[in-house]
Amino acid sequence: MAVNSYKQDEHSTDVGKMKTLMRLFSYLLDYKKEILAVLAIMAFCVFVSLVNPLIMENAIDKHISTGDFPGLAKLIGIAVVLNVIMILFVKLRMLIMAKVCNSILVTIRQQLYTHIQTLDFSFFDSRPTGKILARIIGDINSLKDVLGNCVTTLIPDFFTICAVVVIMFLKNPVLAAASLISLPLMIFCMWFIQVYSHKRWQIHRKKSSNLNAFVHEDLSGIRIIQSFSAEQETMATFHQLTDEHRDSFIDAVRLNDAFGSAIDICWAIGTFALYFTGIVLLGPDKISLGILIAFGSYISMFWNPIMNLSNFYNQIITNIAGAERIFEILDTESKISDADGVTKLPPVKGAVTFDHVSFSYDGEKRVLDDVSFQIKPGETIALVGPTGAGKTTIVNLISRFYDIQTGHILIDDYDVQKISIESLRQQMGVMTQDNFLFSGTIRDNIRYGKLDATDEEIIAAAKAVNAHDFILKLEKGYDTVLSERGGGLSIGQKQLLAFARTMVSDPRILILDEATSSIDTNTEILVQEGIEQLLKGRTSFVIAHRLSTIQKADRIFVIDDGRIIEEGNAAQLLAQKGFYYDLYMSQFKNVM
Repeated sequence: MAVNSYKQDEHSTDVGKMKTLMRLFSYLLDYKKEILAVLAIMAFCVFVSLVNPLIMENAIDKHISTGDFPGLAKLIGIAVVLNVIMILFVKLRMLIMAKVCNSILVTIRQQLYTHIQTLDFSFFDSRPTGKILARIIGDINSLKDVLGNCVTTLIPDFFTICAVVVIMFLKNPVLAAASLISLPLMIFCMWFIQVYSHKRWQIHRKKSSNLNAFVHEDLSGIRIIQSFSAEQETMATFHQLTDEHRDSFIDAVRLNDAFGSAIDICWAIGTFALYFTGIVLLGPDKISLGILIAFGSYISMFWNPIMNLSNFYNQIITNIAGAERIFEILDTESKISDADGVTKLPPVKGAVTFDHVSFSYDGEKRVLDDVSFQIKPGETIALVGPTGAGKTTIVNLISRFYDIQTGHILIDDYDVQKISIESLRQQMGVMTQDNFLFSGTIRDNIRYGKLDATDEEIIAAAKAVNAHDFILKLEKGYDTVLSERGGGLSIGQKQLLAFARTMVSDPRILILDEATSSIDTNTEILVQEGIEQLLKGRTSFVIAHRLSTIQKADRIFVIDDGRIIEEGNAAQLLAQKGFYYDLYMSQFKNVM
């Protein structure tokens, strides 16, 4: 399985930009009424903008030149009313589009977050958390201007340009042609930007993702960094990544900014051509002052939207890479998902069967090789063996965090691949040596195991694992607020809370993966009493390197190189004087 880190750029799949834009703009269809209202407002604003030069032409040629000042005052009054209404409508349009765009961003972010939660462990194993966060936060935020300007810039400015061109050619084709003489140069500039700029913005997004991944990893491991005085090394890496981020941005934005200058040059050429043609070539006998001034306004009305569209085009080129990254994850299918026609797993007794199971993480090296066993309901099974032997893999497969390549895994004769994942995991409790505590109260952390648990059930679960006494000693007891990862609590206290969280969920199958490895000896004595209560009546799998914790297990499986090489209770395995015996003697030789 290929793993991506902050040192590597993410692989990107080339997708048609038009396809990506159409998919992004499709979110606007859920707001048809609001969009129609905005378009109506923009139509009025475009109408007023197109009428203003005509009002100016009439004011000069028909009223000022003839001395008709009452008519001029009336015309000015009409213009003022129209333009005041237009200004108010612009404010209303901005308000409506802001609400629509923010709602769409919330929708996309919720869809992305919900989809990410359904993805299998291999997705998270293959990339840093920071790179996932970059897509949920930064990439989605980058879409706001594109969505808003699609309605407020693309559509009205496109129609403005078309209307201006039609009016100009109707009034004077020669002046119109002169005004638009630089249009081919502008089209060439757009093509050049489209070809080269998009790739540069893709690189910038990747560098931004790398920086985000490093910062997240660095802050998560700040205790280790400070413990080993590695601040200078991490600072050097941070500077390197920020330099790459800055350079990629400069490289991308330099080409975008050049496009604005190209538009200014095209605008200047068109304006020069207009006045040269009107004044020098045609002369005042054929071109009135009013028409020339009106054309001056129209050429501004042509190139202003062109400038707006070029900025919008730059936004698309800049931010479409973010949309591509978002849709790439939305289109990523989980390797672990419910097949068609799966059934819901009913309440189980807890029988577990592995039938010739083989598994590999990368499709090449087998972690489990033809493993078979049967577990009776209520049995406690201990898994021991060297690191990397396959112990954790076995319990991960029972929870169907990964899918096996060959064989079958059965829970009460139900194949785990033929039942819904949710109904399977609802009946399982999993504890590891690194149990995560969320920011919030102790009560909320315990209730996470059963969201509708009553306060009485929470307290009962805490008492069962001997967590109740230390909780009451805290300043606010069960209402004590914990920081992320349970800062301020000892490792043993965190483990006790994790036990209580599992206890309240009342699982039928319990998995303890090195769950007591971080607890001191005194705390372990208390926890063992709680574990005995937790294990009663439940099928349990206990992974432990500390053999003192599994002496009461019904059976012990000794795992090595992906196979079960020994099986039996503690006394039977010691009598065999095999792998388990050697392991036991190595741990207890100093106390015998």
